[in-house]
Amino acid sequence: MKKSRLLHSKPIHPEAITAKTTITDLIDNTFLAYNAARLREACLLFTKRMLEPDVTIGVSLTGALTPAGLGMSSIIPLINRGFIDWIVTTGANLYHDSHFAIGRSLHIGSPFIDDRELKRQGIVRIYDILFEYEVLLSTDAFFREVIRHNEFQREMSTAEFHFRIGKYVRERERALGLGQVSILSAACESGVPIYTPSPGDSSIGMNIAREAIDGCGLRIDIARDVNETAAIVLNAKAKGKSAVLILGGGSPKNFLLQTEPHIQEVLGIKDAGHDLFLQVTDARPDTGGLSGATPSEAVSWGKVNPEQLPAAVVCYTDITIALPVLTAYAIANHKPRRLSRLYDKREDLYNRLMSAYFRTQKRKKR
Repeated sequence: MKKSRLLHSKPIHPEAITAKTTITDLIDNTFLAYNAARLREACLLFTKRMLEPDVTIGVSLTGALTPAGLGMSSIIPLINRGFIDWIVTTGANLYHDSHFAIGRSLHIGSPFIDDRELKRQGIVRIYDILFEYEVLLSTDAFFREVIRHNEFQREMSTAEFHFRIGKYVRERERALGLGQVSILSAACESGVPIYTPSPGDSSIGMNIAREAIDGCGLRIDIARDVNETAAIVLNAKAKGKSAVLILGGGSPKNFLLQTEPHIQEVLGIKDAGHDLFLQVTDARPDTGGLSGATPSEAVSWGKVNPEQLPAAVVCYTDITIALPVLTAYAIANHKPRRLSRLYDKREDLYNRLMSAYFRTQKRKKR
């Protein structure tokens, strides 16, 4: 009988894992089925296609990733090697990221400790991570002290706010001799813009709100955020491809993807959606929530280029498992890329977006 073309793929026959097995060997040769196979596909998509020199990579971060140390172990190495060009994240991730930079510590714990006892001892719990309540108070004080400086007494995008905060965070790291432990610091040095779609929804936002009561002039320009991120994507598509690495879901996922509907639907500029899509999530698609929405559903919104849909990967697993694996594989198999320093180019990219918009509007009036 003629062998089906469906059976022309590599047979499942892995070699035994040994003490000499590398991360590349492990992923390429033993991650062969189920979500392990999706993680292998994710590693290959990221390393073989997303890291091409003409691809701009946007990353969204959702969930308590930085308290678990993923900023230091994974995000900072990706930033420093030019593997991340721009970021969308929750304010909470940046707030907890800052604990480490100001010399505070978080500890491995257990999810089964009596929370009443933790409360009595002044200890805060994030599932199985424990830290003193004083960590929050000292981090609050740090942010309030910084945003009282003159450079913050005006309206700005979250990218500019985080860049300016990042300079102070980096100086604190240096003063304490900590090395680079903060995403804010690494992004500032590498020119990677960081956006927060809901700036009021975190302790950073709460401290900005407190300072506003006391007369601080800092205001976050959310319209600028929406237009700047769209400008980044429009520029990416003009010179190459736009890739999205979505870690989790929620508001950062939508903010990363809504750049294309903003370009096409709202601004009326012709485009075709993001080119490369990779998501790690534990959310189901059948509940109708955005966190679990598939790339094929995103096609209907104009968020993902339908021509590139077959290459999209969704890996259903915990980010704390997938991200370190993805990072290790990428570092082992791809040389560092030249930093795109998109933060430094924001004004130029914004002006290009405005020019494209006004040209579109002029054509419509003819």
